[in-house]
Formats: sequence, structure tokens, C-alpha cells
Amino acid sequence: MTDAANPLRDALDRRLPRIAGPSGLVIFGVTGDLSRKKLMPAVYDLANRGLLPPGFSLVGFARRDWEHEDFAQVVHEAVKEHARTPFREEVWEQLSQGMRFVPGVFDDDEAFRTLKSTIEELDKSRGTGGNFAFYLSVPPKFFPTVVSQLKKHGLSEGGDGSWRRAVIEKPFGRDLPSAQELNAIVHDVFHPDQVFRIDHYLGKETVQNILALRFANTMFEPLWNRSYVDHVQITMAEDIGIGGRAGYYDGIGSARDVIQNHLLQLLALTAMEEPASFGAKALLTEKLKVLNAVRLPNDLGKHTVRGQYTSGWQGGLKVRGYLEEEGIDPKSKTDTFAAMRLEIDNRRWAGVPFYLRTGKRLGRRVTEIAVVFQRAPHSPFDATDTQELGQNALVIRVQPDEGVTIRFGSKVPGTQMEIRDVTMDFAYGESFTESSPEAYERLLLDVLLGDANLFPRHQEVERSWEILDPVERYWDKHGRPEQYQAGTWGPEGADKMLARDGRSWRRP
Repeated sequence: MTDAANPLRDALDRRLPRIAGPSGLVIFGVTGDLSRKKLMPAVYDLANRGLLPPGFSLVGFARRDWEHEDFAQVVHEAVKEHARTPFREEVWEQLSQGMRFVPGVFDDDEAFRTLKSTIEELDKSRGTGGNFAFYLSVPPKFFPTVVSQLKKHGLSEGGDGSWRRAVIEKPFGRDLPSAQELNAIVHDVFHPDQVFRIDHYLGKETVQNILALRFANTMFEPLWNRSYVDHVQITMAEDIGIGGRAGYYDGIGSARDVIQNHLLQLLALTAMEEPASFGAKALLTEKLKVLNAVRLPNDLGKHTVRGQYTSGWQGGLKVRGYLEEEGIDPKSKTDTFAAMRLEIDNRRWAGVPFYLRTGKRLGRRVTEIAVVFQRAPHSPFDATDTQELGQNALVIRVQPDEGVTIRFGSKVPGTQMEIRDVTMDFAYGESFTESSPEAYERLLLDVLLGDANLFPRHQEVERSWEILDPVERYWDKHGRPEQYQAGTWGPEGADKMLARDGRSWRRP
């Protein structure tokens, strides 16, 4: 029987969503926090929105002595607690019929033989068509074991006309050599086009909106260059400490954890040229051009800063300093705050500094990109009229209150000329009736559809390490992180870094 086109479905109708074809998802490390709080709820939310096929299957693999029903119960609890959409019994019933659990450890051949037979059974009973994505929600040290086991047991290759894909969570290495080694291991088993590296920031609506804002409108792009932009600030601040992540975080630090992936990706999207299309290859081409043009400052001592939070007050509570956290070496030099100045050596951005900062235990949780424009070259107003006037800015808020703000000067009502900054706001929650999907919803659906345009490719990962590695080597040899009190906006050195350039950080 040939596939006939659906006469009721118009390809131009934007109301019809993209729906995944017959497929299944295998999650390694299914008992972890990420799986419980993000992945399982995202699968349910996709099913609830009608975006998964009727026979979609979810297989959990972990070191637990569970039956299939036990696993379904764990997913049920995770969905009830963390799902974005309302719980519906009929959706759950359909989804739970395709849930299976495989107990075992990663070097257990018997467990992988069971996994293979489970997948074959699901192909027959649920019609998954041999299409499976393997989600490695495990620490990076286990990546080589898992992918080699998938190859050894014939799981990395589907049959005729079917696909297999690998989904890898960050961190992708801890420096350039380890990233290259990891990429070589993974690409030995899966073709680069089958590997999806998750950077959940790229799944956020506001991050995708950077491209819409720039390239679907004519009012911003003419100003988006060195002739009008004074500088760009990209901030990712968290108000929490390391929680229970001491084992992972100590020795990694904020620059490796956030700047190498999230912030350099945001920089690339903000600074790139218009791609030929919104396809994965065209986006990769333009993002790589920008990343290849990124230049570190000559004096890393003056233009990079690292910090470590000490005890203080946050949200009305007394909180511990980093060195007092459970599981942390009291002599640790791990950074919990990092800031740096980068430049982009190309015609559009020559001479425009990009300031990146990230930290834990800062004033509030916020991620934003602020494009700050130059002051007017000539002002006909008296200085007293404009003393409360700052610089025009376009601020893209990635989280928590997603939207865009434009700051500009306006006359204050009254009998005299007084000009003051005002803001014009666009908020997702107020402008659209549908709430933004969770980043993992969009990314999991893209994996099942084989759409790679929101996933960093291995070239971007390796180039990002090339940018960060010299900074990490400099920090290793020069002193300790500067202390800053929990609940503040980071160490004094970060303010001094901008003050030397005659600028200051935005207070988000």
C-alpha cells in the first residue's frame, strides 16, 4: 500500500502542528532529577498536545529492580507533579501502555540484550517502526560505555527505512582535548547527523525569538552593528547555590558550566549574519563564522573575573558560602561567578565589546541579552534636562518573565523640558493566548522529527572550548576566585572590569 496524501490536510495550514511519526524514546539514567523533573513531564505534555504518535513508547534503563508497572508509577508521579498541561486519564492510559523498564548497569551485556528484545517487542506491539532515540541522561564518564554497548548489541543502527539517534546532555567535555575525544567516541558509533547535543537554552521560545526579532523585521537589523551599538551584555544569574550537585560542580565551575555552552550560543545568535534558511546547516554556517571571529582580550587579568560566593542573606534566609557547602573541599578554587569581555573581529562588530557574566547566589534568577546603543552624537537639550537619561537598550529576557523590553528617552509631562528613560514591554504571557512550551518539549519533539537546527553541532562545541580554555588556564595559575556575598550581584572586580571601559553592568 502506498502512502497517500491526506486530502484534508493543507501543507500551508499553520494550525496543524508537526507530529512525530512512529517512534520511541529510551532514557538511560531514568531515575535522575533531569528525567523526573523535565524529560518524563515533557513526554506527557507532548502526548497531551497530540504531538506524539498513538504507539509512542518510553523505555527506562537504570539500576533498579523494577517491573514495568513500577516504572509507569514513577512516570505517573513525575507527570502529576511537574507536567505543564492538565492531567488527562485517557492520554495517560494510551501513553502508559507503551512504557517498559530494563534493569541493569551500563556494562551489563545481559541488560542490553534485554533492551534489544524490548525494542523488538515494541516494534511489533506498538508499531514504533524501529525508530528509537537514545537519551543519555547520565554523567559524561558513562557516555563511552553506553554508546559502545549500543554498537556492540546492534542497537545503534535501525533496519531499512528506520532511524536511530543519540541525545547527549552537557557537559560535552571539560576542555578541548576531552571534547574532541568524546566526539570521536560518539561519532564512531553514530553518524554526526544522528547525534543531538542538548542545550536546553536553545529550546526556549525567547532564544528562538532572537532570530525572528532580527530577521523578520526591518526596524532592528539596520542598527544591529558597530555604527549604533555601544556594547552587548549577556547575563545568566541564578539565586540558588549548588544544592546537591557538589560532586558534579566542584572542579567544573560556572565558566565551564554556563559560558562555554549557553552564553556563547546566545552570543552567536545575537551576533550572526542572516542565514540562508532556518535549516540546521545554514544556521551552523553562520554561528560558526561568529564563533571563529571571537577574540579574547590581550590582558586576561583585567578583562576576566571569577568569584566564589560566601555566606549571606538571600530571600530572607541565611545561606552558606560555597566552601561551607556539603561535599566541597575547603581549599576549592572552583568559580561560582565568571565574567569576561570578548570581541568579534568582523566588519559588523569590530570594536564592540560583548560582556558575558554568570553566577550562583546572585540577586535574582534572570537570563537576558541587553543590546545597549550609543548615546546620541549631539544633544540639543541642556544637561539638566537629560540628567536622568541613560542609553537606549533593547533587552531580550530569556527567563523567567520571557519577553522583550525597549528602553528609550521620553519627555516627562509638565511645563518644562525634562527627559527620562521609559520602557516599552512585550511579554509572551500577555501577547499570546498559548503559554510557551517547556524547552525540553520542543527539543524532544525535534529529536523525534530529526530536526537539528536547535542543537549545537560538534564544531561549535569544540570552538567554544577553544575560546574558554586559555581563560581557564590563566585562572589556574593566578590566585584564587574573588569573594562575593550571597545575594549580591557578584564580586567588585566585575564592576571594575566594566568601569575601566567607562560602562556599568545593567541591574536586571
